[in-house]
Amino acid sequence: MPEPPSRSDAGPRLDWELAPGPAVQQYRRWRPTAMFLARTEVHVFALSIAASVLLSFYPFLFVLAALCRNIFSPARTADLIALVTSDFFGQDLGSFISRNLFSGSNIPRHVTVTSAVLLLFTANGVFEPLEVALNRVWGITENRSYLKNQILSFGLILICGAMVMSSILLTARNQDFVRDTFHLTRLPVWLTFISFKVAAVPILVAVLFLVYWILPNRRIPARPLVRVAVVVGLALESLKYAFLLLSPWLMAKLSREYGVFQHSVALVLVTFVASMIVLAGAEWSARAAR
Repeated sequence: MPEPPSRSDAGPRLDWELAPGPAVQQYRRWRPTAMFLARTEVHVFALSIAASVLLSFYPFLFVLAALCRNIFSPARTADLIALVTSDFFGQDLGSFISRNLFSGSNIPRHVTVTSAVLLLFTANGVFEPLEVALNRVWGITENRSYLKNQILSFGLILICGAMVMSSILLTARNQDFVRDTFHLTRLPVWLTFISFKVAAVPILVAVLFLVYWILPNRRIPARPLVRVAVVVGLALESLKYAFLLLSPWLMAKLSREYGVFQHSVALVLVTFVASMIVLAGAEWSARAAR
């Protein structure tokens, strides 16, 4: 029988076989990340993080408002908290939070023991599944003990809280500077937005970098994580604007299905998607480092 033609005799190779096009390259680059996000355990991690964010969110705002109350007036504190919550969760959900929890007469002057304990306990629930997920991504087989995770989570809570507080202080100082320079009694909405973004976006990137760098249970090279933190930070910003666009339709649907629990469900949904983005960034960075 005649031998089958060799590869060299089978005719000229097509261009796409020699050099894959941009679409094929992007598919090959992101396919492992998509497969990673399709794993059941990744969904479990993201849901656990989202539920812990729901439990820790209100104590965190109470503690944050109490700290701001020692620096600013009640009205200014309420405006700053409303700005932060509206930026992260949209006007509807942000206004709901600030209206019901942080009216001028309801802002605590001191951090309550209950809020502080709840914050420490529930925030640990955010970092614990996140550490396990990051360990899986980097191929680390051993997780920290519960006590070590508690200590590390406490340190990250202090660092992240200080960064959020710095963001609010920088926003307030930026607003005061612009108001005094141009002799304005009230800042335009767009200027308030810019003054907040100038302070908030770099701090968000810094928080992401610390989480990616510190949480895994071994030393992680820092340099590749900077780019990942920037990309994930921009992706989270894009998620916020996507939520703003979908918010009227989504909140109407949630109102019909969940009634008075619509805002809590919206918070869980947003943080679940945000957790998936953070985990996707971790997988991307670990794969690039191999």
